[in-house]
Amino acid sequence: MNLPKLFFFLAVSLLGVIAVVAVFKKAKDKSDQELQAAKVMEIELGEQVRSLSGAGEETPTSEIVKPETIKEETRRSDEQLPTANRIEELFRKGDPKLPIVETVVYKSRVDWLQGRPAWISDYASHYKTSRHFIARSLNGKTDYFKQDVAIGDRFNVFRKDKDIAFYLVIDTSRSKMWLYYYDKGLDERVLIKNYDVGLGRVAPQNPSGLLTPLGTYKLGEKVAIYKPKQQGTFNGDKIEMMRVFGTRWIPFEKEIDGATAPAKGFGIHGAPWAVNEKGVFAEDRKCIGKYESDGCVRLASDDVEELFAIVITKPTYAVLVKDFFDAKLPGKEAK
Repeated sequence: MNLPKLFFFLAVSLLGVIAVVAVFKKAKDKSDQELQAAKVMEIELGEQVRSLSGAGEETPTSEIVKPETIKEETRRSDEQLPTANRIEELFRKGDPKLPIVETVVYKSRVDWLQGRPAWISDYASHYKTSRHFIARSLNGKTDYFKQDVAIGDRFNVFRKDKDIAFYLVIDTSRSKMWLYYYDKGLDERVLIKNYDVGLGRVAPQNPSGLLTPLGTYKLGEKVAIYKPKQQGTFNGDKIEMMRVFGTRWIPFEKEIDGATAPAKGFGIHGAPWAVNEKGVFAEDRKCIGKYESDGCVRLASDDVEELFAIVITKPTYAVLVKDFFDAKLPGKEAK
Protein backbone atom coordinates (compact mmCIF):
# COMPACT_ATOMS: atom_id res chain seq x y z
CA MET A 1 0.00 0.00 0.00
CA ASN A 2 1.50 3.36 -1.04
CA LEU A 3 1.61 6.38 1.25
CA PRO A 4 -1.45 8.32 -0.12
CA LYS A 5 -3.70 5.23 0.21
CA LEU A 6 -2.51 4.67 3.80
CA PHE A 7 -3.36 8.25 4.78
CA PHE A 8 -6.80 7.88 3.17
CA PHE A 9 -7.46 4.62 5.08
CA LEU A 10 -6.42 6.13 8.43
CA ALA A 11 -8.61 9.22 7.87
CA VAL A 12 -11.69 7.10 7.10
CA SER A 13 -11.09 4.94 10.21
CA LEU A 14 -10.73 7.98 12.45
CA LEU A 15 -13.97 9.50 11.18
CA GLY A 16 -15.74 6.19 11.84
CA VAL A 17 -14.50 6.09 15.45
CA ILE A 18 -15.64 9.69 16.02
CA ALA A 19 -19.11 8.89 14.63
CA VAL A 20 -19.52 5.87 16.93
CA VAL A 21 -18.47 7.90 20.00
CA ALA A 22 -20.93 10.66 19.08
CA VAL A 23 -23.82 8.16 18.81
CA PHE A 24 -23.08 6.67 22.25
CA LYS A 25 -22.75 10.12 23.83
CA LYS A 26 -26.08 11.28 22.37
CA ALA A 27 -27.81 8.15 23.65
CA LYS A 28 -26.35 8.65 27.12
CA ASP A 29 -27.41 12.34 27.20
CA LYS A 30 -30.94 11.39 26.17
CA SER A 31 -31.08 8.72 28.86
CA ASP A 32 -29.88 11.22 31.49
CA GLN A 33 -32.50 13.77 30.38
CA GLU A 34 -35.29 11.18 30.61
CA LEU A 35 -34.13 10.16 34.09
CA GLN A 36 -34.04 13.80 35.23
CA ALA A 37 -37.53 14.44 33.83
CA ALA A 38 -38.86 11.36 35.63
CA LYS A 39 -37.47 12.64 38.93
CA VAL A 40 -39.05 16.07 38.46
CA MET A 41 -42.41 14.44 37.77
CA GLU A 42 -42.09 12.39 40.96
CA ILE A 43 -41.47 15.59 42.92
CA GLU A 44 -44.54 17.25 41.41
CA LEU A 45 -46.62 14.24 42.40
CA GLY A 46 -45.37 14.37 45.95
CA GLU A 47 -43.59 11.04 45.75
CA GLN A 48 -40.18 12.49 46.69
CA VAL A 49 -39.20 14.90 49.45
CA ARG A 50 -36.17 16.58 47.87
CA SER A 51 -36.44 20.05 46.34
CA LEU A 52 -36.20 20.71 42.61
CA SER A 53 -32.65 22.02 43.02
CA GLY A 54 -31.61 18.65 44.40
CA ALA A 55 -33.42 16.55 41.82
CA GLY A 56 -30.21 14.87 40.77
CA GLU A 57 -29.54 13.54 44.27
CA GLU A 58 -31.17 10.47 45.72
CA THR A 59 -32.94 10.91 49.06
CA PRO A 60 -32.39 8.14 51.62
CA THR A 61 -35.57 6.15 52.26
CA SER A 62 -35.45 7.10 55.95
CA GLU A 63 -35.88 10.78 55.00
CA ILE A 64 -38.97 10.28 52.84
CA VAL A 65 -41.88 11.60 54.90
CA LYS A 66 -45.34 10.35 54.04
CA PRO A 67 -48.50 10.46 56.19
CA GLU A 68 -48.45 6.69 56.55
CA THR A 69 -44.85 6.79 57.81
CA ILE A 70 -45.64 9.46 60.38
CA LYS A 71 -48.56 7.42 61.64
CA GLU A 72 -46.42 4.32 62.06
CA GLU A 73 -43.88 6.27 64.07
CA THR A 74 -46.50 7.43 66.57
CA ARG A 75 -48.79 4.39 66.73
CA ARG A 76 -46.92 2.90 69.67
CA SER A 77 -48.47 5.45 72.06
CA ASP A 78 -51.99 5.56 70.62
CA GLU A 79 -53.41 3.57 73.53
CA GLN A 80 -52.49 6.48 75.82
CA LEU A 81 -54.52 9.02 73.84
CA PRO A 82 -57.51 10.46 75.74
CA THR A 83 -61.01 9.93 74.36
CA ALA A 84 -64.31 11.50 75.34
CA ASN A 85 -67.75 12.37 74.06
CA ARG A 86 -69.46 14.72 76.48
CA ILE A 87 -71.20 16.82 73.86
CA GLU A 88 -74.68 16.06 75.17
CA GLU A 89 -73.62 17.46 78.55
CA LEU A 90 -73.49 20.84 76.83
CA PHE A 91 -76.97 20.62 75.31
CA ARG A 92 -78.86 18.40 77.76
CA LYS A 93 -81.37 20.31 79.89
CA GLY A 94 -81.30 17.74 82.66
CA ASP A 95 -78.37 16.33 84.61
CA PRO A 96 -75.59 15.56 84.13
CA LYS A 97 -74.42 18.68 82.34
CA LEU A 98 -71.04 20.38 82.11
CA PRO A 99 -70.52 23.14 84.71
CA ILE A 100 -69.99 25.81 82.05
CA VAL A 101 -73.65 25.73 80.96
CA GLU A 102 -76.98 26.40 82.65
CA THR A 103 -80.60 25.85 81.68
CA VAL A 104 -82.80 28.94 81.37
CA VAL A 105 -86.55 29.31 80.91
CA TYR A 106 -87.67 31.52 78.06
CA LYS A 107 -89.59 34.67 78.98
CA SER A 108 -90.45 37.39 76.53
CA ARG A 109 -89.82 40.09 79.15
CA VAL A 110 -86.43 40.10 80.84
CA ASP A 111 -84.79 42.57 83.22
CA TRP A 112 -81.70 42.94 81.02
CA LEU A 113 -83.73 44.12 78.03
CA GLN A 114 -86.18 46.99 78.40
CA GLY A 115 -88.81 48.26 76.01
CA ARG A 116 -89.45 45.26 73.77
CA PRO A 117 -89.86 41.48 73.87
CA ALA A 118 -86.73 39.32 73.96
CA TRP A 119 -86.07 36.87 71.16
CA ILE A 120 -83.62 34.01 70.76
CA SER A 121 -81.05 36.39 69.27
CA ASP A 122 -81.29 38.52 72.43
CA TYR A 123 -80.65 35.51 74.67
CA ALA A 124 -77.74 34.52 72.43
CA SER A 125 -76.19 37.98 72.71
CA HIS A 126 -76.76 38.28 76.47
CA TYR A 127 -75.27 34.89 77.31
CA LYS A 128 -72.57 34.94 74.60
CA THR A 129 -73.98 31.70 73.21
CA SER A 130 -74.64 31.10 69.54
CA ARG A 131 -78.20 30.80 68.29
CA HIS A 132 -77.18 27.44 66.80
CA PHE A 133 -76.16 26.22 70.26
CA ILE A 134 -79.49 27.38 71.71
CA ALA A 135 -81.44 25.79 68.84
CA ARG A 136 -79.83 22.37 69.34
CA SER A 137 -80.58 22.47 73.06
CA LEU A 138 -84.08 23.83 72.50
CA ASN A 139 -84.96 21.20 69.88
CA GLY A 140 -83.29 18.31 71.68
CA LYS A 141 -81.58 17.22 68.44
CA THR A 142 -79.01 18.39 65.90
CA ASP A 143 -81.29 20.99 64.33
CA TYR A 144 -79.42 24.29 64.31
CA PHE A 145 -81.87 26.41 62.33
CA LYS A 146 -85.31 25.80 63.89
CA GLN A 147 -85.51 28.50 66.56
CA ASP A 148 -89.25 28.62 67.30
CA VAL A 149 -89.71 29.36 70.98
CA ALA A 150 -92.67 29.79 73.32
CA ILE A 151 -92.91 31.14 76.84
CA GLY A 152 -91.81 28.46 79.28
CA ASP A 153 -89.51 26.64 76.84
CA ARG A 154 -86.14 25.62 78.31
CA PHE A 155 -82.69 25.60 76.71
CA ASN A 156 -79.03 25.75 77.67
CA VAL A 157 -76.69 28.72 77.48
CA PHE A 158 -73.13 29.36 78.62
CA ARG A 159 -72.94 30.62 82.19
CA LYS A 160 -72.18 34.32 82.45
CA ASP A 161 -70.09 33.80 85.59
CA LYS A 162 -67.67 31.46 83.78
CA ASP A 163 -64.71 32.84 81.86
CA ILE A 164 -63.94 30.11 79.36
CA ALA A 165 -62.00 29.53 76.16
CA PHE A 166 -61.87 26.55 73.82
CA TYR A 167 -58.75 24.73 72.65
CA LEU A 168 -58.58 22.45 69.63
CA VAL A 169 -55.56 20.14 69.70
CA ILE A 170 -54.89 18.93 66.15
CA ASP A 171 -52.46 16.03 65.80
CA THR A 172 -51.13 16.21 62.23
CA SER A 173 -49.57 12.74 62.36
CA ARG A 174 -52.80 11.01 63.37
CA SER A 175 -55.39 13.24 61.61
CA LYS A 176 -57.27 13.71 64.87
CA MET A 177 -58.56 16.64 66.90
CA TRP A 178 -59.48 17.07 70.58
CA LEU A 179 -61.92 19.75 71.81
CA TYR A 180 -61.22 21.14 75.30
CA TYR A 181 -62.73 23.93 77.30
CA TYR A 182 -60.53 25.89 79.67
CA ASP A 183 -62.10 27.43 82.80
CA LYS A 184 -59.87 30.40 83.62
CA GLY A 185 -61.33 30.89 87.10
CA LEU A 186 -60.57 27.33 88.17
CA ASP A 187 -57.48 27.03 85.94
CA GLU A 188 -58.86 23.71 84.72
CA ARG A 189 -59.29 22.18 81.29
CA VAL A 190 -61.81 19.49 80.37
CA LEU A 191 -61.85 17.26 77.30
CA ILE A 192 -65.26 17.38 75.64
CA LYS A 193 -64.82 15.29 72.50
CA ASN A 194 -62.29 14.00 69.95
CA TYR A 195 -62.81 14.02 66.17
CA ASP A 196 -61.27 12.63 63.00
CA VAL A 197 -60.09 15.30 60.56
CA GLY A 198 -58.62 15.69 57.08
CA LEU A 199 -55.43 17.73 56.62
CA GLY A 200 -53.16 19.27 53.98
CA ARG A 201 -51.23 17.42 51.33
CA VAL A 202 -47.68 16.19 51.90
CA ALA A 203 -45.16 19.07 51.66
CA PRO A 204 -41.77 17.85 52.89
CA GLN A 205 -40.28 21.36 52.74
CA ASN A 206 -42.64 22.50 55.54
CA PRO A 207 -41.93 21.93 59.27
CA SER A 208 -45.06 19.80 59.59
CA GLY A 209 -44.27 17.79 56.46
CA LEU A 210 -47.69 18.92 55.21
CA LEU A 211 -49.39 21.99 53.76
CA THR A 212 -51.10 22.27 57.16
CA PRO A 213 -48.94 24.40 59.49
CA LEU A 214 -47.86 23.81 63.08
CA GLY A 215 -48.27 26.16 66.04
CA THR A 216 -51.04 27.88 67.98
CA TYR A 217 -53.54 30.10 66.18
CA LYS A 218 -56.52 32.11 67.40
CA LEU A 219 -59.66 31.46 65.41
CA GLY A 220 -61.43 34.46 63.87
CA GLU A 221 -64.92 35.90 63.88
CA LYS A 222 -65.49 36.03 60.12
CA VAL A 223 -67.23 32.66 60.10
CA ALA A 224 -69.56 31.50 57.35
CA ILE A 225 -72.48 29.16 56.80
CA TYR A 226 -72.89 27.72 53.30
CA LYS A 227 -76.00 26.21 51.76
CA PRO A 228 -76.63 24.48 48.40
CA LYS A 229 -76.39 26.78 45.34
CA GLN A 230 -74.80 29.56 47.40
CA GLN A 231 -72.15 31.15 45.18
CA GLY A 232 -68.88 32.80 46.13
CA THR A 233 -65.43 33.59 44.79
CA PHE A 234 -62.57 31.17 45.31
CA ASN A 235 -59.16 31.58 43.65
CA GLY A 236 -60.69 34.21 41.39
CA ASP A 237 -63.49 31.94 40.14
CA LYS A 238 -67.20 31.86 40.92
CA ILE A 239 -68.07 28.54 42.58
CA GLU A 240 -70.71 26.89 44.71
CA MET A 241 -69.00 27.32 48.08
CA MET A 242 -70.08 23.96 49.49
CA ARG A 243 -68.00 22.27 46.79
CA VAL A 244 -64.87 23.55 48.56
CA PHE A 245 -65.76 24.40 52.17
CA GLY A 246 -68.73 22.20 52.98
CA THR A 247 -71.37 23.79 55.20
CA ARG A 248 -69.22 25.79 57.65
CA TRP A 249 -66.05 27.91 57.65
CA ILE A 250 -64.08 29.09 60.72
CA PRO A 251 -60.90 31.01 59.82
CA PHE A 252 -57.55 31.20 61.54
CA GLU A 253 -57.16 34.87 62.49
CA LYS A 254 -53.89 35.35 64.35
CA GLU A 255 -50.62 33.54 65.02
CA ILE A 256 -50.15 33.07 68.78
CA ASP A 257 -47.17 30.80 69.44
CA GLY A 258 -44.77 28.77 67.29
CA ALA A 259 -46.76 29.34 64.10
CA THR A 260 -44.91 28.02 61.05
CA ALA A 261 -47.05 29.98 58.55
CA PRO A 262 -49.22 33.12 58.57
CA ALA A 263 -52.80 32.59 59.71
CA LYS A 264 -54.35 34.11 56.59
CA GLY A 265 -55.88 31.55 54.27
CA PHE A 266 -56.06 28.71 56.80
CA GLY A 267 -59.16 27.60 58.64
CA ILE A 268 -61.46 24.81 59.72
CA HIS A 269 -64.27 23.81 57.39
CA GLY A 270 -66.50 20.98 56.31
CA ALA A 271 -65.78 18.21 53.84
CA PRO A 272 -66.36 19.34 50.24
CA TRP A 273 -69.62 18.39 48.54
CA ALA A 274 -70.08 17.01 45.02
CA VAL A 275 -72.57 15.07 42.93
CA ASN A 276 -71.97 11.39 43.74
CA GLU A 277 -72.37 8.29 41.61
CA LYS A 278 -76.10 8.25 42.38
CA GLY A 279 -76.51 11.79 41.08
CA VAL A 280 -77.03 13.18 44.58
CA PHE A 281 -75.28 16.31 45.86
CA ALA A 282 -73.55 15.07 49.03
CA GLU A 283 -70.43 15.54 51.11
CA ASP A 284 -67.30 13.55 50.35
CA ARG A 285 -66.54 11.95 53.72
CA LYS A 286 -63.71 9.93 52.19
CA CYS A 287 -61.42 12.94 52.61
CA ILE A 288 -61.60 12.67 56.41
CA GLY A 289 -58.49 11.00 57.78
CA LYS A 290 -56.58 11.76 54.59
CA TYR A 291 -54.01 14.36 53.52
CA GLU A 292 -55.67 16.06 50.56
CA SER A 293 -56.50 19.70 51.39
CA ASP A 294 -54.57 22.88 50.59
CA GLY A 295 -53.69 23.12 54.28
CA CYS A 296 -57.04 23.63 56.01
CA VAL A 297 -58.53 21.28 58.60
CA ARG A 298 -61.55 19.37 57.30
CA LEU A 299 -64.33 17.77 59.35
CA ALA A 300 -67.42 15.79 58.42
CA SER A 301 -70.51 18.00 58.14
CA ASP A 302 -72.08 16.79 61.39
CA ASP A 303 -68.84 17.46 63.26
CA VAL A 304 -68.08 20.90 61.84
CA GLU A 305 -71.68 22.07 62.40
CA GLU A 306 -71.48 20.87 66.00
CA LEU A 307 -68.12 22.55 66.57
CA PHE A 308 -69.33 25.76 64.93
CA ALA A 309 -72.35 25.98 67.26
CA ILE A 310 -70.12 25.62 70.34
CA VAL A 311 -67.03 27.74 69.72
CA ILE A 312 -67.92 30.77 67.58
CA THR A 313 -68.91 33.01 70.50
CA LYS A 314 -65.91 32.24 72.72
CA PRO A 315 -62.13 32.71 72.35
CA THR A 316 -60.94 29.59 70.56
CA TYR A 317 -57.41 28.41 69.79
CA ALA A 318 -56.16 25.76 67.37
CA VAL A 319 -53.02 24.03 68.64
CA LEU A 320 -51.43 22.10 65.76
CA VAL A 321 -48.72 19.61 66.69
CA LYS A 322 -47.08 16.58 65.13
CA ASP A 323 -47.85 14.55 68.23
CA PHE A 324 -50.72 15.05 70.66
CA PHE A 325 -48.33 14.68 73.59
CA ASP A 326 -46.37 17.76 72.42
CA ALA A 327 -49.36 20.07 72.90
CA LYS A 328 -49.00 22.73 75.59
CA LEU A 329 -52.38 23.63 77.06
CA PRO A 330 -53.31 25.94 79.92
CA GLY A 331 -54.54 24.71 83.30
CA LYS A 332 -54.60 21.32 84.92
CA GLU A 333 -56.54 18.38 83.51
CA ALA A 334 -59.89 17.90 85.21
CA LYS A 335 -62.47 15.17 84.93
